[in-house]
Order: sequence, then C-alpha cells, then structure tokens
Amino acid sequence: MVRSGSPRARGSRFLKPILLQGHERSITQIKYNREGDLLFTVAKDPIVNVWYSVNGERLGTYNGHTGAVWCVDADWDTRHVLTGSADNSCRLWDCETGKQLALVKTSSAVRTCGFDFGGNIIMFSTDKQMGYQCFVSFFDLRDPSQIENNEPYMKIPCSDSKITSAVWGPLGEFIIAGHENGELNQFSAKSGEQLSNIKEHTKQINDIQTSRDMTMFITASKDNTAKLFDCTSLQHLKTFRTERPVNSAALSPIFDHVVLGGGQEAMDVTTTSTRIGKFEARFFHLAFEEEFGRVKGHFGPINSVAFHPDGKSYSSGGEDGYVRIHYFDPQYFEFEFEA
Repeated sequence: MVRSGSPRARGSRFLKPILLQGHERSITQIKYNREGDLLFTVAKDPIVNVWYSVNGERLGTYNGHTGAVWCVDADWDTRHVLTGSADNSCRLWDCETGKQLALVKTSSAVRTCGFDFGGNIIMFSTDKQMGYQCFVSFFDLRDPSQIENNEPYMKIPCSDSKITSAVWGPLGEFIIAGHENGELNQFSAKSGEQLSNIKEHTKQINDIQTSRDMTMFITASKDNTAKLFDCTSLQHLKTFRTERPVNSAALSPIFDHVVLGGGQEAMDVTTTSTRIGKFEARFFHLAFEEEFGRVKGHFGPINSVAFHPDGKSYSSGGEDGYVRIHYFDPQYFEFEFEA
C-alpha cells in the first residue's frame, strides 16, 4: 500500500485522479465504508469489486452474481457486504474473505439494498417486472431461519410506482424510498406502514444519499434537479438545478458542499461530442444553491458519486466503466475557510 506521506501518493493526489479499471460495463453504484478506507464498486457486469481508497489498489472481488449488480452496501463495522442484482438475488458476503454467507432469491431484479445502523437488519427492493409488483423486504440477520426459508419478517408492496432508490433513516426506524414517478415515501421498519408521502420531483428519482449525521438527505432526479430534504419531516429545503438529468448526488461531510453527477440518457451519448462538457461532476454550495466548480474526466454520464467520509476526496463512477478517485488540493480547503 502507498502511504499518504510518500512522494508518489502526494503526487497522485494533487496532480491527477486515481483511475480504477475493474469493470467491463457501466458503473451502477459506488460506496465507501464508514471509515472510508475501502471503496466498493458495482456495475452492469456480475463483478463486485473492493478497493483501497488511498491508492486505488484492488483488494479483491465477490464472485457469484450472474447478472448486472445494481446496488451495494457495507455494514457499520465493515464485516459484511450486501449486493442486489438483476439475476433476481440479494447476497450477503463476508467482507474480508469474500465468502458468500447468504443468498436470498427474488422474483425480479433487486434494485436497492442497505443495512440498518446496527447492521442486524437488511432491506432491499425488487423491480416491478415480468408480472411481479415491486416489494420492499426486511430480513433480521439474527434469525437465520428467515434467510433459510426465504421469508422476510416484513414485506411491503408498492403497487403504484416502483422504487428506484432507498436508504435507511436515522436510528433505523424507517426507510426513505424514491419512486419512478418522482414520489418520496417513508416506510416504518417495524410496522411497514407508510409514514409520509411527498412529490417534489416530476420525474424518476435516481439516487438518495444521507448527510453524515443522518439529519438530511439529497435526491437526484431525471427532472434535471437535485433536492435537499429533512430526513424526519421530509420538508423540502433546497434545490440544485442543472440542464441535464441528475443520476447521483452526495453531501460533503465537512463543508456545505454538494456534488452532482449526470449527463444525457445513455442512448444519446454517442450522438454528441464529449468536448461539450456534459459529463462533468458539478459542485454546488449547499446554502446558496450556486454552482462553484466542475471536474472533467469521464467519457460518458456519471452514474454514481460519493464523498469520502473525511471530506478530503470524492469518487465518481461513469457509463464508461471507470471509477475516478479525486483528492481535493489545498486551495479547496483554503477557499472554503476564506468564504
């Protein structure tokens, strides 16, 4: 491993991003663990990769899926990894050894997945396809019979519009789900009842990410906006506007900054030049809703962005199959403190 104090690491941080090449198809999601030393990446191929975030060294892969992998999550202490795939399965892995610990078979593709804060309960949503409706399933990992019998302790049907993104709320009391029609719902993790429902977006919600303290979350939508909400009340707080669909949005853990990634629809990518600059990561100020910076690099739309938990770097995964780790230079921190 290259230590952060070495000349090579210093040079790579401030001169150019670290490029991760471990997928053959477009990236679907990237996710840091809680400490930020590991970065998990999944794509429209069956490969699940884990990397050292400090230098981009690939630690290994979790092999078993046979279709595109849509989602990935790691639990609080990075012992377990959860993945959901278009091969109609949700799988639990031992993070260190790569061994598959559990397999949950579903009737349709698994679109979203996640651990609660304690790492004991998992939730995942399945697509509305092939005659099956969308469901959110909850399993308690402390009860092995639930996995063995493929019987979740709770299953919530979503007949109106399928869930396209979902995250746990604070303390694991509820989940926040974004839908294909632009709606946002809160579902209780204990009773399954719908706690609240709002519709601030006009098109599909592509991504939901919470703030470091779990008090707020940001949504990315096909309606060319990203929006900030209060986690508990679902009150709409801020709107960040662009000219193209937003595929992913993340909140800085240390500054009032937001990074957005997006671009055109994948089917339109080959008809335009990359020089027009449609594929940049865009930085906005959280309070003023103003754009203050852009970072180029990808050769196609950005599908997933994530801030490192220490706020000193961020990563982006694109339609081009590459993941780029960008370390902020010293001026970034000086600019913020001067502001």
